[in-house]
Amino acid sequence: MKAYTIREPDENLALPVVASIPHAGVGLVPGLRRRLAGDYMRTLPMTDWHLPLLFDFLPALGVTLIVAEMSRFVIDLNRPADGRALYPGRFETGLVPLTGFNAEPVFDVPPSEVEIERARHEIYAPYHAALDALLERRRRGRRVAFFDLHSVTSEPTRVSATLPAEIMLGDRDGRSCAPWLRETTAAAYREEGFSVIANNPYKGGWITERVGKQEGTEALQVEMSWAAYLDPADPAAAPATPRFARARERLRGVWARLLPDVCGRLRSA
Repeated sequence: MKAYTIREPDENLALPVVASIPHAGVGLVPGLRRRLAGDYMRTLPMTDWHLPLLFDFLPALGVTLIVAEMSRFVIDLNRPADGRALYPGRFETGLVPLTGFNAEPVFDVPPSEVEIERARHEIYAPYHAALDALLERRRRGRRVAFFDLHSVTSEPTRVSATLPAEIMLGDRDGRSCAPWLRETTAAAYREEGFSVIANNPYKGGWITERVGKQEGTEALQVEMSWAAYLDPADPAAAPATPRFARARERLRGVWARLLPDVCGRLRSA
């Protein structure tokens, strides 16, 4: 099974910027689909739909991109490997989610501990090792910016009754990056007409926290509402729709504006 794909810019264009898309994968290990809890779960409803296509312009702008190939129903790359709580005291899904965003069961027959350990070894560990190698490569003795890219249903869930904005930036309440990265990113999105909020309800996951602790690294999670780029009633059809095309062009405008500002700040930091 393939854990990830890496999309790299031409070396003469490469910036000290790395992005990750950990929840867009739809791959399942053999036999898992029939163990999911009914037809709805077999649609993989917790997927961050179409983000690799939506952000396919990033390498041309100089960003190094790593994309997960396997579904979070196999293992969630954005949770601690030991399964401990990421958000103590609030609802969250786990390393292998047993419930969905509204606490509905994911599996009729959940993965065994042996299966989870195999997923840690064959999917989780390789993804994180590859991400670390990319960050080290782009650091080259200088600072690097990291963005963890996500999207989420715009329907009410146990995490959020109503999403407060189209774009929700998470820096672990100020722990994973300097304030300028969150503020610069927010400004770039707002200039393209997106509504933006920080650390509510999404504060950044395990990848943002882990990477943000690395020397010389500024890490920020960018969570986007599905409603910003697709019809939540028919996510599969999104790439062929005008809404998707418009969103992609707006996002390209965001990042074309954002990256020079980010790299300038990294050089002066």
